[in-house]
Amino acid sequence: MKRKATYRLMVTRREMLYVHDEFDHTLMLVEMEGEPIEYQVGVAGKFISRRSVTFHDRVRGAGKMTGYAVTHFEEGSIYSKYEGERDAESKLTKGTWTIYRGIGKLAGIKGSGTFTVKAGAQDREYILDIEGEYEL
Repeated sequence: MKRKATYRLMVTRREMLYVHDEFDHTLMLVEMEGEPIEYQVGVAGKFISRRSVTFHDRVRGAGKMTGYAVTHFEEGSIYSKYEGERDAESKLTKGTWTIYRGIGKLAGIKGSGTFTVKAGAQDREYILDIEGEYEL
């Protein structure tokens, strides 16, 4: 089944270190919580919460990222891993995600897809657009 969703993400914690091997090379660990802007209620019921932890390796605002997300619904949860790349010029991060575990009504779920993250309207806010295919 194909699905699309849009989430509003807020940074709840960010730790950043400069590598000092070249100008503006940083490593960041970022925790975010999210809420849906647009999504379809599925077999596990209404959305409850979303939390992600992401590692970024950037030089001058561009670079790779990888992380994990946990999304809870009324009757189940999904655990996913993602990786992507941020483009400094467009300030967009694009990548892929894969579900590696489901519990409750989502036990046995398989799924993968793509995502785009862009800056939101306020500081520490981001908009996540995801799409993909799921199989239960």
